[in-house]
Amino acid sequence: MQDVWEENRKGEGLSRARYSVPLRAESRSWQEFTSAADLAAWEALSQNAAEPNVFLESWYLLPALRSFDKHGEVKLYLLWEGETLVGLMPISAERRYGNWPIPSLQNWTHPNAFLGTPLVRSGYEMHFWNALFASLDKSTGNALFFHLNGADCDGPVVAALQEVCAEQNRRQAKVHHLERALLRRGLSPDAYFEAAVRGKKRKELRRQKNRLVETGELAFTRSNNGDGLEDWTNDFLALERCGWKGAAGSALDCADETRSLFREALVGAAKRDMLERLDLRLDGKPLAMLVNFMRSPGAFSYKTAFDEDLARFSPGVLLQIENLALLNREDTNWCDSCAAEGHPMIDSLWTDRRAIGRYSVAIGGAGRRMLFKVLLSAEQARSRIRKPTETAPTQTNEEDTP
Repeated sequence: MQDVWEENRKGEGLSRARYSVPLRAESRSWQEFTSAADLAAWEALSQNAAEPNVFLESWYLLPALRSFDKHGEVKLYLLWEGETLVGLMPISAERRYGNWPIPSLQNWTHPNAFLGTPLVRSGYEMHFWNALFASLDKSTGNALFFHLNGADCDGPVVAALQEVCAEQNRRQAKVHHLERALLRRGLSPDAYFEAAVRGKKRKELRRQKNRLVETGELAFTRSNNGDGLEDWTNDFLALERCGWKGAAGSALDCADETRSLFREALVGAAKRDMLERLDLRLDGKPLAMLVNFMRSPGAFSYKTAFDEDLARFSPGVLLQIENLALLNREDTNWCDSCAAEGHPMIDSLWTDRRAIGRYSVAIGGAGRRMLFKVLLSAEQARSRIRKPTETAPTQTNEEDTP
């Protein structure tokens, strides 16, 4: 039995009440964490997490690990209170940090995981970081520091990380920051659209929709179940591959690993009533398609594709206008766009922003922490003097920008 802090986010701060609980931390191979009892504990954690993160739920993370961790190098850091799983994070040992040959321990992510915040049961945020840092201090291996990728800068999990570090006099810093589009509940879909998009553009979008209707039968479909899912998935993969992503070799259908992940994730989400599919079709042919993952109190707009040959009609925007119906859902307070920062289409339609950051944290003894201090100072100096790097083009047609 050990004394720990119970943390509950109230208002802008974290309240605390001292009490005793048995906590058990372990690092386990993900291949060994697949029993019925394990998956049930994982599901209960997902449903009660302080911050929803569908990319760390079993139905998404396990297919991702099967696709991208062929050698089983990723471990699951698990924190238990008795038989209750209260924290989960995949961790990998990295030999390089960016362009530098500096070893670190990091939360494991991949290009199709758009949030890295660990799953932590609500009220256990401080427990999680206290236990993790205690474990890492004792067993750092070759790592010079711990690095947290893709975390919500304004969420309770990062707030707890910063508070734990302050209490322990443990050096930490946010070393990268971006903001991406977020849809936040408050207005009706019509009122939100009117407030976000200027009148001239709204008129142009109505004109484009009318022109589409003149060319054939335009149909919009929303599905919240798994009916016809295999055919729908095939249509999505084909539509995305026909565009610039296919030409660049980055479409989901261009690699077995991403194709398999996409198929398994949609099936897994559908089984849990967490999948929402939208599509816009002209004479039965897909014009635009979109996948949302629903996890109350939020949602994640996972993937979208549109027919680039008909970009002059802005099919992607027309479908996103239909997607504003999320604002009517009482169980959904926000939707993360999962889009690149500065995306020309969604940034001009969704007016709120979600701040996503990367954090580096000192671990180990005094010598290792001194090396981390020097490294951190060098990285911060470099970030102040270097020019912003140009990101890859989003390949969104300018006519798709409201």
